[in-house]
Amino acid sequence: MNRRALLATGLACPALASSTLAWAAGSGPADRADALVRRFMAERHVPGAQVVVVKDGAIVFSRAYGVADLASGTRATPTTTFPINSITKAFTGVAAMREVEAGRLDLDKPIGAYVPDLPEAWRDIQVRRLLSHTSGLPDFVPRQKDGAVDEATAWNEALAAPVLFPPGQRFHYCQTNYALVQMAIDRLHGRPVSTPLGGEQFAIAGMASSRYGDSLDPGPRRVTSYGYRKETPDQPAPRKELFSPLARAAAGLDSTGDDMGRWMIALMDGRLLGAAARKTMWTQAAYADGQLGQWGMGWLVLDRPDRLVVGMTGGSRSAFYLYPDDGVGVAILSNLAGGTPEDVIDEIALGFVPGMRLTGVAALRADLAGQPKTAFAKVIAARREDPTFKPAEHELNDWGYRLLAFGEPAKALAVLALTAELFPDSGNAQDSLAEAYAVNGDTAAAIVHYRRSLALDPGNTNAVNRLKGLEAPTAGR
Repeated sequence: MNRRALLATGLACPALASSTLAWAAGSGPADRADALVRRFMAERHVPGAQVVVVKDGAIVFSRAYGVADLASGTRATPTTTFPINSITKAFTGVAAMREVEAGRLDLDKPIGAYVPDLPEAWRDIQVRRLLSHTSGLPDFVPRQKDGAVDEATAWNEALAAPVLFPPGQRFHYCQTNYALVQMAIDRLHGRPVSTPLGGEQFAIAGMASSRYGDSLDPGPRRVTSYGYRKETPDQPAPRKELFSPLARAAAGLDSTGDDMGRWMIALMDGRLLGAAARKTMWTQAAYADGQLGQWGMGWLVLDRPDRLVVGMTGGSRSAFYLYPDDGVGVAILSNLAGGTPEDVIDEIALGFVPGMRLTGVAALRADLAGQPKTAFAKVIAARREDPTFKPAEHELNDWGYRLLAFGEPAKALAVLALTAELFPDSGNAQDSLAEAYAVNGDTAAAIVHYRRSLALDPGNTNAVNRLKGLEAPTAGR
C-alpha cells in the first residue's frame, strides 16, 4: 500500500477531513490536540498512534488513532502496545537515580567500582559519563544489527576496541553506556546482569501493559512497526527489531499511551523519585571544558528560555516531553520510524500549559505547518534576519539530522546551513552541514565544511574519516 492509498483508506488517520487540520478559535485544548495529532499523522503518513496528555496528576487526554497492522487492518486501541525504543533510556535513568537516592550508586564513582573485569581504559569512567553519553566508549550494538553477530561476540569486540575520546570531551550516543549501568545496578541487587530494570517502576506507577520485548515476542496486542526504504519510498515496510538482553537497558520497552501517562504522573508526584534526585536527573551534564551538553542522567534536557522541558525520543517514532513546573506531560507513541512525533509535542502542550509560548525550533516548525513544501527554504532563510530567533544549537542540529535521515535532504541542508550560520564557532554544526552537502551530492562543499569542522574541533575523527573518502577520488588528478 503506497502513501496516497494509505491516506485514501483512512488507515493513516481515520475520519480525517480538511476541517480537522485547523481548530476553531473557541475550541478547547482537547480539540486542538486532536487536530494536531491528525495533522501530524497525515503529513508523516503514520499508520497508527496513541497520544496521552497528563496535567496536575491526571490523564486529561488519551486517544488511539489509525491501525496497528496494515496487512490485517487491525485498529490501534488504548490497549495496543507500541515499542518505545530509546525512551527506555529514560527508565534506566530513573532506575539509576533510585539507586543514587538509596545510597547504593554514586554518579561520580568509576564504573569499575561496580562492574569488574573491564578494560583498563573503561574502569575509571564515571557513571554520570555513561548516563550522559560522554564516556567515549565504543558501541556494541551496531554489530548485532539484523543478527550479524550474537551479543557475546559484539560485547567482546567492543571490549577490545579503542576508546573513541577521553571521557567528557564530547558527546557520543552509545548503547554500551546503558548496558554498563544495567550491569552495575543488577550486581548491586545480586541479580543476573541482563535483568531488565523497569519492573519496579511498572509496579509503582501501575503500568500493567508495559514489558520488555522485540520482534521475536510480539504478543497479541503489539503493533507492527513500519519504515520507508529508499528503494521503495512509497511502500511502508514492516521493520524487524531485535534487542539482546544487555541492549534492553537502552531500547526494548513496549508500552501504551495510558501507561506512559501513569509513569509521567508518578515521576512528577514524587512516587518514583524525590525532588533532589529529579533535579540531578534533569540537569544538563557538563563536558570536561565546562560547557553544558544536552543530556542529563538518561534524559534529554531541552533548552527553553521560560521553563524546564525534559523528555526522550525513541526510534524516531515515539516521544514524550515533561513540563515539570507546569505539571504537564505529553507522549505520542506511533508505529512509523521517521514519523518524529517530537516535532508536534510542544504545539500540543501549548493548550495545556497556561502562558506557554512557542520559541526557537518549536516556533519555527509551527510556522512551517501547513505551508507548501516550496516555502520551506524561504521560511528557514527568513530566520537569518530575525534577531528574536534564538534556537538551541542541539535542537536545530537534531532536527536537521532527522530530516536528513528520513529522506528530506534539501530541507535538511536548509536547516543545517542555518545552524552553521547561527553557531559559527561550532565544529559540530560544520560537520553536520558537510554531511548534508554530501547527501545532496555537493562533494566540494562537503569537503570545505568538513575541513572547517576540523579547524574548529581537531579531535573530530568523523570529519577525518569522511574527508579520506571524499578526497580520495580527486587525490590522483
